[in-house]
Order: sequence, then structure tokens, then C-alpha cells
Amino acid sequence: MMGKLNRAEALGISLILAISIMTVLSLLPEEYFGRSSAAYSPPSPENLLGTDDLGDDVLRSLLRGSRVSLSIGILGSVFSTLIGGLIGVFSGFMGGALDDLLSSLIDLFMILPALPLMIVLAAYLGPSLLNVIIVIGLLWWPATARLVRARARQIRESPFIEGLICLGAGKLYIILRHVLPNVWGIILARFVLSVPGAILLESGLSFIGLGDPRSPSWGMMLHFAMTRGSLLRGAWWTFVPPGLCITVTSLGFILLGMGLEQRYKLSTKSVEGLL
Repeated sequence: MMGKLNRAEALGISLILAISIMTVLSLLPEEYFGRSSAAYSPPSPENLLGTDDLGDDVLRSLLRGSRVSLSIGILGSVFSTLIGGLIGVFSGFMGGALDDLLSSLIDLFMILPALPLMIVLAAYLGPSLLNVIIVIGLLWWPATARLVRARARQIRESPFIEGLICLGAGKLYIILRHVLPNVWGIILARFVLSVPGAILLESGLSFIGLGDPRSPSWGMMLHFAMTRGSLLRGAWWTFVPPGLCITVTSLGFILLGMGLEQRYKLSTKSVEGLL
């Protein structure tokens, strides 16, 4: 049982639910949205958030963008958390040469400049949502692996686990039965905290032209606003709403992640002596 939500969790979930409602509204038929052929029409009763340079309803683009941005954020975080969790568990529990090798790999990725590497990889792989998710997953896992490794090593050195090993219990059995349930809190918190980072990275890649132009994410909306003259025209309704959505969504996941850290009593300080 999760028990009563703390304040950070409650506020974070509220913001995430508000954004999630947008993804549901994006499924509404086009007739529910305003129609206008005039470019850069300001907000009006017909077009609540105005129109862009093509005369498309900004509200409709914003709602559609919520699906794309949330999908990339969640899937990219699942990918990176899975990689980091597996590497962290096996590194911390197995120990020995494998731990040395995986720890060196974690340290290497920790010191590499992630954003420039992501830009290079995204440019090499080409603009597509799948490629953005792959890039995020491959380069966003070290922080998760580092924390999970520390907790897994702490569990490995506990008298109970050492007793199980002496009794002949298999390592895979111990990992599945005792290690994973005890690192679940870290993995869950890291997943939630990785979502805003993934959304911001996708937005950044899209903003500089490395996103998929066929998928109108919030970052791509900002890219079009910059490259098509919306900023110069003062058409604030084309770039302020997606920027606010990115901010609110990131804040929601950050607050939820902080709440989970409080719930599971997780913090860098609690494991820093084991890193």
C-alpha cells in the first residue's frame, strides 16, 4: 500500500493529470477546434489560442503535441531506467571484475558531455521519434545505474544475503527475490525524475531542428515559431503555450519524483558513502 500521498506527490500528480487530460482531448474530432485560414490570428472565441503561420489552430497543435512529448518522455525514461537499473543491479550485486568493468563504464558515461553526444547521434541517426527515444535511452542511464549499484552493493553485503549465499541460494534467485524488491523505490523515483529530462532533451533537439517535423511535439512547435518568424511578428500565442506546457509537465514529474524520494527515504546522501 502506498499510504497517504505527501504534499509533493499530490501536487505532482495533479499537474500530471492536468497534462494527461490534454492528451485525451487531442483525440477529439477536428470540428471541435476552431477553423481559420488567416495566419497569425490572435486568440479569439473561435480560436482560443489563435492560429500559427499556416492558419492552423494552435490549441489543436498543443493538444496533439502533448501526446508526442509525453510519449517520448515516458518511453525514453523507460529505456534509460531499464538500462541503468540492470547495469546497477548486476554491478553492485555481482562484484569483482564485472563490478569494476561496469563501474568504469558508468563513470565514463557520467563524465561524457551528454548533450553534445545526443546532438551528434540525433544528427547521425536522422529525425524520427524512435531515434530520439533511442538516443535518450542510450545516454541518460548513468545516474540511475550509479544509485542502484550503491543500494545493490549495500544489500549484497547484508548478513541475510551472505547467509543465503552460504546456504547455496543462486544469485539470480537472490536478485529476483531480494535485491530487485529492495531497489524498486530507487528505480521508480529515478524513472519519474527522468521523464522531465527526456522531455526537455527532446524539446531541445527539436528546437535546433533535429526532431521529427512530422510529429508536432511541443519542442517542434517552438522550432517552427523560431524558424517561421513568429517571434519577430510578436505572435506570442505560438510559442508561450508550448513553453508553459513543457514547464508545467516537468514540474509535475519533478515534484512527484521528490515525493517518491521522501516516501522511500531516498537521497544521494543516504548512499553517497557507498558510491
